[in-house]
Amino acid sequence: MSRHPVSGRGARGARSERRAGPALRSFLASLVATVVVLVLAGAAFAATPSPTTAAGGDPRSSGQGPGLVGDPVAAILAVAILAVASLAATLLYVRLTGGPKGTRPGT
Repeated sequence: MSRHPVSGRGARGARSERRAGPALRSFLASLVATVVVLVLAGAAFAATPSPTTAAGGDPRSSGQGPGLVGDPVAAILAVAILAVASLAATLLYVRLTGGPKGTRPGT
């Protein structure tokens, strides 16, 4: 016969219900905060995206062609270096801290 004849869940089900309360409150608080920020946010006005008719052409580009502002190769290289650095930092952290507990054989 079950120890909890009414619910039939046992101790494990009761523990998950206790954890669901704070998680639900946290989710609802973040949802309310997001809605408040979106409601209070003002509209951002910017210049028109079309090129100007001023002498010298489009001031957003240095003569490289339409849409190429800055140095795209340098930007791609910077993102690749950042990705490798974050991967190395993560692996180093996991190696130094021993990884997740309870996943090693024999523990």
